[in-house]
Amino acid sequence: MTDALPVSAQGLHGQVLESLGIAICGGDLPEGTVITVEDIEARYGVSRTVVREATRVLGSMGLVSMRRRVGVQVQPASAWSLFAPQVIRWRLASTARIEQIRALIEMRIAVEPEAARHAAERATLDQASELMGLAGKLWAAGTSHDAELFLQVDIQFHSLVLASSGNLMFGNLDALVGETLTGRTEIGLVPEHPHRDALQLHVDVASAIQRRDPEAARQAMYNIMLRSVQEMESVHQESARGDNEAK
Repeated sequence: MTDALPVSAQGLHGQVLESLGIAICGGDLPEGTVITVEDIEARYGVSRTVVREATRVLGSMGLVSMRRRVGVQVQPASAWSLFAPQVIRWRLASTARIEQIRALIEMRIAVEPEAARHAAERATLDQASELMGLAGKLWAAGTSHDAELFLQVDIQFHSLVLASSGNLMFGNLDALVGETLTGRTEIGLVPEHPHRDALQLHVDVASAIQRRDPEAARQAMYNIMLRSVQEMESVHQESARGDNEAK
């Protein structure tokens, strides 16, 4: 863990929370580790009030538990609120980022094709029309190499598919999908430029939903998910080779 933290707009509480969250999610503070409140105060140069607030938030997400006369104990990953956006971000910012990205993509493979199938059955005309518009914007952003706009529209597209499924539980996974897409981009696990096949698959999903073809929508979305896995593995392997050659 780092020592005393500088004051920023985020505030001392936020900085301590981020540092501890990343250390726990990345395994630097493994399951069973006990840290005293005094130790956290000394390490970060903050007050007991700041420490208590940070550990309270970590406790609410299942990362730690407070043990009387002992201190703050790190809990097993099985106890964490793994769908909480902060936990997802911390894991993506840690050394466990590849494992986290893979888990998120596997989750998307299990959910999004089925969401697309239901969207083809249940989407309103306005939703179907908006999806076609977003697919067009995604194509334009991808071919013009506007990475920032591409990410923004990609999140909107997948979030709308989830919402259009008519399943409220699927719809509530939009933050998870957004964190996955943002995380992949920020840690460089996406191609430098989107492939035309990937852009076409998004058009295929929107088109299948608009013409009420559930199986075509499901298959096209599944192919998007499969391509994401292949792209991530390819970029990761290429990066690893580059690191090995540089040694």
